[in-house]
Amino acid sequence: MEKGNHSEATEFILSGLTDRPELQLPLFVVFLLIYSITLVGNGGMILLITIDPRLHTPMYFFLRILSFCDRCFSSIISPKMLFNFLAERKSISYTACAVQMSLCIAFADAECLLLSVMAYDRYVAICKPLLYMVTMSRKLCKQLVAGVFAVGMVDSIICTCFTFQLSFCNSNIINHFFCDIPPLLELSSSDTCSNEILLFAFMGCITVISFVTVLLSYVYIISTILQIRSAEGRHKAFSTCSFHFTAVSLLYGTQFFMYLRPTSSYSMDTDKVASVFYTLVIPMLNPLIYSLGNTEVKNTLRRAMNNLLTNS
Repeated sequence: MEKGNHSEATEFILSGLTDRPELQLPLFVVFLLIYSITLVGNGGMILLITIDPRLHTPMYFFLRILSFCDRCFSSIISPKMLFNFLAERKSISYTACAVQMSLCIAFADAECLLLSVMAYDRYVAICKPLLYMVTMSRKLCKQLVAGVFAVGMVDSIICTCFTFQLSFCNSNIINHFFCDIPPLLELSSSDTCSNEILLFAFMGCITVISFVTVLLSYVYIISTILQIRSAEGRHKAFSTCSFHFTAVSLLYGTQFFMYLRPTSSYSMDTDKVASVFYTLVIPMLNPLIYSLGNTEVKNTLRRAMNNLLTNS
């Protein structure tokens, strides 16, 4: 990379998870397995929800979109990461880095906001069951999903433009396994104060608003469930929310840890581990969380397998 204005840069070097040669092949195998499970799990969830009319409800409509987001999010990062485990030179072009970061932000925001929409869906289903199908109409569901992706795209464009206006004169080695904002701010030779404020404001706003929506929804949900006299009714109501609550806890916990703190407290090695969990492990776990304890999904899978075996 030539020294000078950041517009002269043509590529970055991704340092990856580790520079130890003996760990590259084992890590390649581990993350290939994670990526494969992510593709199969989320692809299977999308297929099951699509083919079974019993799952054509608002809750499963949002779950299908979540699986789509997880599949895309993982695919933005994993192929390049896997390639770099086996490559001698772990380079990424300036444009590809900007595109990767922009897409990561868009899908991360979409997933975060989508979980808050799913919490609202559970609130309406449990607290206002008689109005559920009227309130959560097909039109409203599509509008909510469109709004989620619109916010994600706007945020990604703004954050990416601000980040790539910085100068990267001193080095082109990104201390990470993908193009993310914090390592690029650390790498920049420019004053990043305004970028840090922007990052904190946008990421904080989206995460906090989503988290508050989820929190308020669950306050009302728990309050309603505790008023149910039947133990069986309470158990059924709790079970419909437990999967979503687990996914929410994993995602928001990692997001708060990664982004809602000043860059002076960043440790890139720690953040790499958190990023692996956030970008690769959670997308793998989500279909397992939503399917293993979900009777409707398991029944659909069982019927699909039976039909497949019968026709073969």
